[in-house]
Amino acid sequence: MLRSELIGKIAELHPHLRYSDVERVVETIFEEIADGLARGARIEIRGFGCFTIRHREARTGRNPKTGVTVKVPRRAALLFRGGKFLRAQMNEES
Repeated sequence: MLRSELIGKIAELHPHLRYSDVERVVETIFEEIADGLARGARIEIRGFGCFTIRHREARTGRNPKTGVTVKVPRRAALLFRGGKFLRAQMNEES
């Protein structure tokens, strides 16, 4: 689902809200999640899932095309773990 599709679906489900207001709310939620992750916080949305940051240490890698050794710097990777309700919805038989 794209961000615009999410905004459209919420606006459709709540016709008493203006589209621009729904758009602002969705943008604010995404900004707060991103800001929290940038600060190193764990973001948990009950029933949906949890976002955390995992740091990957620097290492020596190899370019698969040329075989040249390259240094890969330390970096942060986003980790998402789905919540119990989300996993139940995904595994529900149709």
